[in-house]
Amino acid sequence: MFERFRDALRAGWETLRSPSVHFSLGFLTLGGFLAGIVFWGGFNTALEITNTEKFCVSCHEMRDNVFEELKSTIHYTNRSGVRATCPDCHVPHDWTHKIARKMQASKEVWGKIFGTIDTREKFLDKRLELAMHEWARLKANDSLECRNCHNFEYMDFTRQSPRAAQVHARWLEGGQKTCIDCHKGVAHKLPDMRGIPQG
Repeated sequence: MFERFRDALRAGWETLRSPSVHFSLGFLTLGGFLAGIVFWGGFNTALEITNTEKFCVSCHEMRDNVFEELKSTIHYTNRSGVRATCPDCHVPHDWTHKIARKMQASKEVWGKIFGTIDTREKFLDKRLELAMHEWARLKANDSLECRNCHNFEYMDFTRQSPRAAQVHARWLEGGQKTCIDCHKGVAHKLPDMRGIPQG
């Protein structure tokens, strides 16, 4: 029994040492491992670069439209000095949801290439559609990005207005609504909502 095991190990080692056409299997395995590390490092670096406000506002569509609106909100400047950046609100923090969101965002690259909203007029024409997509995404994930900073479990209702405390306790605690149901215009101007059913 021991000899069979030893022979199997010896055969495995010989396979690793034996050459393919030009290189040994061990060399190819080690090379593949190192290439994987380089690929993963490059991929993760690119992912993090595309997850910065600087990257988001590098195209004029974002810089000249929604980023300008953000600057006048409490999410940009406030008494505490805590500031939300584009990816804080539009990209989930955990890895699997982040990758899914990045794959969805590939459509935005397509729109950039073909000039879908490359002028202020085109942006305003598509604004309601874009906002509704974002609201639906936040509704579907229970306002995950909002809750990265605003955790319902730690809200001090005594420091909120009576109306806000009542609404938060009723709708959030019961799970019937999520942040985006009531806070649609919190960081950007609302689009023209006439003709759209509310609620």
